[in-house]
Amino acid sequence: MASLQRILFSFTMFCLALTTYAQAGSAVYSFLNLPASSRLAAMGGSNVSIRDNDINLSFSNPALLTQETDKCIGLNYTAYPAGIHIGSAIYGMALNDKSYIAAGIQFVNYGQLKEVTEENIQLGTFSASDYALNLMYAQNLTEKWTLGAIVKPIYSSYESYSSFGIATDIGINYNNDENFWSGGLVIKNIGAELKSYYSSDGTQHKERLPFEILMGASKRFAHAPLRISITATNLQQWNLSYSKLNTSLYAVENVKSNFTGMLLRHLILGVDFLPSDNFYITVSYNFRRAAEMSVNNVRSMSGFAGGFGMKISKFQAGFSVSQYQIGALSYNFSLTTSLNQFGL
Repeated sequence: MASLQRILFSFTMFCLALTTYAQAGSAVYSFLNLPASSRLAAMGGSNVSIRDNDINLSFSNPALLTQETDKCIGLNYTAYPAGIHIGSAIYGMALNDKSYIAAGIQFVNYGQLKEVTEENIQLGTFSASDYALNLMYAQNLTEKWTLGAIVKPIYSSYESYSSFGIATDIGINYNNDENFWSGGLVIKNIGAELKSYYSSDGTQHKERLPFEILMGASKRFAHAPLRISITATNLQQWNLSYSKLNTSLYAVENVKSNFTGMLLRHLILGVDFLPSDNFYITVSYNFRRAAEMSVNNVRSMSGFAGGFGMKISKFQAGFSVSQYQIGALSYNFSLTTSLNQFGL
């Protein structure tokens, strides 16, 4: 345990140094914050506390790797608005009864985009894509506490421009089976863009990564098939003010919130209906997504997400739908299994 803590501390200090070196600007590699599976999408995009046999949850918190995720495989696909295709895959192993590893990949394919001049003359088409390799390690500190980390080499290519970076996530999980409580804390996307898309006057134009701190808790009820989760996002930044299109003026205006409104923008609420170990239904509400993606004076389901999963033979299949704004739905599919089911 001591050697793991030293390794995590050393790597964190290294990545923090890289982050300090990187130039300020808008966040690069924002795709790292997209939900990696149908279940995470159904939970509103993030959940760092639920601990069970779903290997895909470790994308959100590496400390969620357990003995139950040994030899588990997860395959995920998302049909995103505007013809964007998102996918991920992961495989986990238990090194012993206290240490676990996993390797995964996330990718986004933006399809064929039009290349046009400033005068809107089309010159042709080009492709764009993002990739992130996920190398995970987790170790039980005690019976109830687990510490984990992810190292993520990142590659991005837009037309003839490419970028390379590295990031790490550090997470911890508390799980109390006796009281049906679990909780998690994740420091996400510590790192830097090592090679930028372009340079100016011989200096690379590097941007910061989408650094984020998340904390969450989940409670399952002993005599009811329900579990409630609350996840707090972007804890490193209180002010989540944003600009929004004023549909009456056709102009961008700054939208400000009171204390309660700003507090809610940090929260995601989720409820799981768990009638058996082989079936679940999840619904969630993301307050920030609802506030930023809604349209004035128009009713919508922005902020809501929902899905279900069921065991079919030796496989677990999941499906979910998320609405980001009116007419913009994402459809998420997942398929997981364990090689232990096949005697391997």
